[in-house]
Amino acid sequence: MTQNESSTALKIIPLGGLHEIGKNTCVFEYNDEMILLDAGLAFPTDSMHGVNIVLPDMTYVRENRHKIKGMIVTHGHEDHIGGIAFHLKQFDIPVIYGPRLAMALLEGKLEEAGVSNRTELRKVGPRDMVRIGSSFFVEFIRNTHSIADSFTIAIHTPVGILIHTGDFKVDHTPVDGEFFDFQRLAEYGEKGVVCLMSDSTNSETPGFTASERSVFPNLDRVFSQAQGRLFVTTFASSVHRLQMILELAKKHNRIVSVVGRSMLNVIAHARNLGYIKCEDNLFEPLHAIRQLPDERVLILTTGSQGEPMSAMTRIAHGEHRQIKIRKGDTVVFSANPIPGNTIAVVNTIDKLMIQGANVVYGRDKGIHVSGHGCQEDQKLMIALTRPKFFLPVHGEHRMLVQHSKTAQSMGIPAENMVIINNGDVVELTETSMRIADKVPSGLELVDSSRSGVVKDNVLKERQQLAEDGVVTIAAAIDWNGQMTAQPEVHLRGVVSSVERMLLQQWVSEILAGLLNDRWTEFAKPSNDSELEVDWAGLHVQIERELQRMLRRELQSNPLLVFLMQTPQEAPMKTAGRRRRPTAKVAS
Repeated sequence: MTQNESSTALKIIPLGGLHEIGKNTCVFEYNDEMILLDAGLAFPTDSMHGVNIVLPDMTYVRENRHKIKGMIVTHGHEDHIGGIAFHLKQFDIPVIYGPRLAMALLEGKLEEAGVSNRTELRKVGPRDMVRIGSSFFVEFIRNTHSIADSFTIAIHTPVGILIHTGDFKVDHTPVDGEFFDFQRLAEYGEKGVVCLMSDSTNSETPGFTASERSVFPNLDRVFSQAQGRLFVTTFASSVHRLQMILELAKKHNRIVSVVGRSMLNVIAHARNLGYIKCEDNLFEPLHAIRQLPDERVLILTTGSQGEPMSAMTRIAHGEHRQIKIRKGDTVVFSANPIPGNTIAVVNTIDKLMIQGANVVYGRDKGIHVSGHGCQEDQKLMIALTRPKFFLPVHGEHRMLVQHSKTAQSMGIPAENMVIINNGDVVELTETSMRIADKVPSGLELVDSSRSGVVKDNVLKERQQLAEDGVVTIAAAIDWNGQMTAQPEVHLRGVVSSVERMLLQQWVSEILAGLLNDRWTEFAKPSNDSELEVDWAGLHVQIERELQRMLRRELQSNPLLVFLMQTPQEAPMKTAGRRRRPTAKVAS
C-alpha cells in the first residue's frame, strides 16, 4: 500500500472484544473523522481484588477526542453499552445513535453518572439511516439476538460498504415477532460489501443456534412440576426470556416478585416500550407475596452468573434480609455460565441444594439457548453479504480462527482476511486490507466506587496483600544515623514459622548495619555547614534491604510498608556557638 493509499484508507481499530469475551469497543476512522461502535465492559477475574468493572484502554480515543463525530450502539447488553457512562467522564461524544431499548437503558446510566450533558441520545428503528460526519452514512438493520431491539450495522464509507453484524443469531420464530431482515442484507450483498465484521462467539459449534422460543416448553414443564415456591434466575437483559417467564407465571397462576435492581430496571423499560407485555396485577412486592400459598409464588431474580452482590448469590449464602430458602423450593437457572463464572455458579447451586432447594440447571434441561449464531448461522450471514474482505470479531482467539476457516469454506480467500487483536490498526481500501499499526489496548480497571481507574501498581499491591499478607516496620533515626529505639514489626496475613521477636532482631541488625556502613553516603554537610540528609534515598535503600531479607527468611513476598521517623532539626556549631537550623531533606 502506497503512502497516498494509506492516507485514504479506512482505519478499523478494535479496542475490546477480541481474544476475549466482553468490553466490545471499536473505532472507525477516516482522515480526521472518527466514530465509535459500542463501548462495553467486562467483569473482573478473581485476581482483580476490589475491581468492579473492566474497561478497554481508551488512550487512543482520548488523544484523538477532537475527531469524534458520534457513536453507534448495536444493542443494550452491558458488554456493549456498559462503559459509555465512564468514558463520557473523560471525553464528549456529540451524538449516540441506537435502538430504543438500549437508549432507554443508557439514559438511566448517564443520569446516574451525571454525564447526560456530555452527549445527545437519538433513537433509531429498523432501516433508519443516519449521517455521522462527512465520511460515514449508517443504516440499522434488524437482527435477532437474546435481547430485544438488536441491530446489524451497514456503514457506508469512502472505501465502500462495511457490514458489522453486532451480536446475532438466526431466529426464525422470535418471541417479539421482529424478524431478521435478511432481505436488506441480501440487497447489500448485491450492491457489494467491501468487508464483513462478524460475531464469532459460537464459531466452534456446528449447526444452527436454537430459537429462543424452543425454551418455552421446557420451562413450562419445570413450572408445572414445581410444588412449592418457584425461583427463576436469568440474565436481566434477556427480555425475550423474561417475557416467556411472565407468560408462564400467568399460565400457572403464580404471582411474580422481581428482585434485583438491574432486572427491575430492564422490565420497566421493556414494558414501557412494548417489548414485555403483561398485566400490572401479575406483580407484587416481596412483603405482599408472603401472604400467598407457596404454590402461587414466583420470585424472578438476578444472579444467574454467581455475581457476589446479586440477589440469588445473597439468597444462597443466607444473607438476603427478606428471602430464606426452605425445603420444597424450586430454583431454576435459565442461563449457562459465561467463561470464568463456572465456579461461582456451581458454588451457588451447591449452597441452594444444601438448604433443601430443588435446583434445575444444565444444558441438558433445555432451559437456555445462546444468543449467538453457530456455524450455519455464520455461513448464512456470509452467503447473504458476499464480502470481499472478512474480519472475525467478538470472541477468543480460537473462535476467531475457526470463524476464518468457516469463511474460507464459503469461498473467501485466506489472503482476504486477518486475525486481529485489540489495538491493531487495520487499514481497508477498495482493493486491500492489512494490519498497519498498533495503538494502546490494555485494560482500565475501575474500583467499586467507580470513581477512578485502578493502576497496575495498585492492583499488584492488592494481589500481594491477598497472597502473602503485609509486614509493617517502623523505625526512628536521628541526625547521627542512629536508631532512637528498637524498630517495631507487625505482621498481618503472613504465614511463617519465624517468631516475631526473631524477625524484629533481624530487622534491627539490618538497620544498624546499613546505618553504620553507609550513613555518610546519605548525610553530608552543605556549603553553609548545615547537615543535609537524603532521607528519601535512605528510605529507599533500607526498604530494599528489608524486602530482600523478608523474601529470604519468610520464603514469600509480603507487601512491605516501611515507616521511617526522622528529626525535624539538626544541631550545629557556628562561630563558636550552637544553633538549630531547619533541616534540609535532599530528594
